[in-house]
Amino acid sequence: MISSEQLQRIASAIRSQTLNETVVTALRGEYPGIHFTYCMDDDLPNVEPVLEGESFNLYLVDGREHCLCLTNSYEHATGIVIAEVIED
Repeated sequence: MISSEQLQRIASAIRSQTLNETVVTALRGEYPGIHFTYCMDDDLPNVEPVLEGESFNLYLVDGREHCLCLTNSYEHATGIVIAEVIED
């Protein structure tokens, strides 16, 4: 389970820096029970983010079964996709 408060803290940490792999690695160290994935937002078409930032979107991942899937349920979330948004 990931709480909305945790997601807000993670979003604040991302906002305060330039998003890159170093930021994601630091978040992995700070939140060892949460699996983080980093990608570009256009890699996730037709999916609504749980949290929208200025240069990134956050999606929740449900990893309870053998196959991972995106979810809107904080209760079932085991990971977070940090998707970088690049403006054209």
